Amino acid sequence: MPHASIAHPPSWLTASQLQPTPAAGVYSWLFVNQDSLTQRLIDLSAKHFSVSPLSEGWQRLRNDECSALGVADGSQGWVREVYLRGHGQPWVFARSVAARSALEGSGMGLDQLGSRSLGELLFSDRAFERGPLQACRYPAAWLPSEVRAERLWARRSRFSRGALAVLVAEVFLPAFWLAADVET
Repeated sequence: MPHASIAHPPSWLTASQLQPTPAAGVYSWLFVNQDSLTQRLIDLSAKHFSVSPLSEGWQRLRNDECSALGVADGSQGWVREVYLRGHGQPWVFARSVAARSALEGSGMGLDQLGSRSLGELLFSDRAFERGPLQACRYPAAWLPSEVRAERLWARRSRFSRGALAVLVAEVFLPAFWLAADVET
């Protein structure tokens, strides 16, 4: 599903750039623990975790994604959008992208993940290096209609292996914060 063009795209900021600093519980989920979010969600849900693919395929990447991946604006890429669910509820909306120019010939089968977590794959392949975490308030226009809300916290990071870079953005939905018992 192509994303709406918005007048003021978000500024993705590192922990030191983010002002004001979010509440401690939010900050912890955004920046402190840099392990696999998938594993943290499995633990939080007492293993009642699942991945629901929403869409995946080749499409034009957003300009903020092109910039983060170091490719020209308007580049084509593989886009995968999923819900990470706890107890059947969508807790996190995740959008992962990789530039077509880097993905083709990389041997990485993003199109074959199905209901497997991309995080599981990235964290199990030690050749991937994770870049700094960044956060923003995610634009409602970029969310699926059934979870669309303003000013939801999101984080993203770039995973690199040689010439291949995969940008993973994770948007924390209201049901997640309730389950995690964190004030936003």
